[in-house]
Amino acid sequence: MVFFKWVLSFQGALAGNRKRSGSERCNPHFNHKNKTPHSNPLVFQRSKKLRFSSMDQSPEKASSSLNDTVSRLSRYPDSRLHVPKEVQAPVKHLKFGLSIPNPNHDFLSKKLSDAKKKAFGSFKYINKDKEVVTVEKDDEDSGSWLMADAFDKLSLNHSDNDSKAYNKLLKSAERRTNKLKDSGPQVKVNEKLKKPEVVTHELFVPLTKDELAEVSYAFSAENKKKILVSHENSSIDIRGEVLQCLKPGSWLSDEVINLYLELLKERENREPKKFLKCHFFNTFFYKKLVSSEGGCNYKAVKRWTSQRKLGYCLFDCDKIFVPIHKDIHWCLAVINKKDRKFQYLDSLRGRDGKVLNALANYFVEEVRDKSGQDIDISSWEQEHVEDLPAQKNGFDCGMFMLKYIDFYSRGLSLSFGQEHMRYFRSRTAKEILRLRAD
Repeated sequence: MVFFKWVLSFQGALAGNRKRSGSERCNPHFNHKNKTPHSNPLVFQRSKKLRFSSMDQSPEKASSSLNDTVSRLSRYPDSRLHVPKEVQAPVKHLKFGLSIPNPNHDFLSKKLSDAKKKAFGSFKYINKDKEVVTVEKDDEDSGSWLMADAFDKLSLNHSDNDSKAYNKLLKSAERRTNKLKDSGPQVKVNEKLKKPEVVTHELFVPLTKDELAEVSYAFSAENKKKILVSHENSSIDIRGEVLQCLKPGSWLSDEVINLYLELLKERENREPKKFLKCHFFNTFFYKKLVSSEGGCNYKAVKRWTSQRKLGYCLFDCDKIFVPIHKDIHWCLAVINKKDRKFQYLDSLRGRDGKVLNALANYFVEEVRDKSGQDIDISSWEQEHVEDLPAQKNGFDCGMFMLKYIDFYSRGLSLSFGQEHMRYFRSRTAKEILRLRAD
């Protein structure tokens, strides 16, 4: 009984301590400097004396003492741990739902190490004896595929260390790419894929103010009767009134077309590696070749293509261009030895099988006469090119024909349109005035 009373008294002392400690903890204005001597629970427990009832205490007193203790304990609620209020603030969410890792944790270093192993491990699958590189269009950065595959698989914190690691891996990939490029004959290019075609800006470079002024002056009325240029090799003279056919709305003349074709051949001779090996017949060739009945009169043009006159063998050329004039309309025919085709191009989308048949017969006769051999053209295609820029007026056919020749002689597709015709007219006039095709 005495022991039971002692336990109850001790619980009352603890409840008093909780009251004071809770008030200190929950009261934001509590001054710790002015604590009472019993504010320290340890000191208080040592200083306060426990009251022990004697064995001879009466039952009434013992019962009242117990009731007082219970009522005193009920006045104090149970102490609760203080939970700090959650602060609502912007939180950085990383890619793929990853949260910001603990700086002391090695999560990033482990992920980065795994990425490096996967990236550099891929090199062991490359055959060192004979490496294969696939050339694809618009592949400006050959090392980017490695970085994309490695770093798309993890999300990194944008810290300085991560940036350094990324740059280090990127440089390593670029060094590997350069080794592949410099490996020379050990690298085999996939021949099934066409070489990426790049239409350089030089085909559409705007004329400068001085060039525009030069062309404008050549078109002026005061130069109408003057000889503006003379081409010695072809003996072609261009007067101002002839050059005016390059003004918008005019039909191109034979002199301008033939001189421009001479300039294209000279351009090829200057830079043979940049352009295909071509031959450019003038506007009078087809008229001589075709008789009034529509047949092929090879004897009329037999001497046009002697090797002594040309300086090369005609059937060694990749492409042979033949301008076709039909009363008031210009077209183009091509003997395309490179692709084994006879092609017909008309900016009005016309078709003429007689032209292709005449050129096929001419080419067989030419090879037989110059080499003594018979060439089999039964497998050659006769093509009326349909995927080509078309004119939308009644006077730009000659300009379209010249640009067909210009682009094909570069080995390019016909990537221009009606909207470029005014520019091409000014550019052609400038090139003729300077006797140099760009």
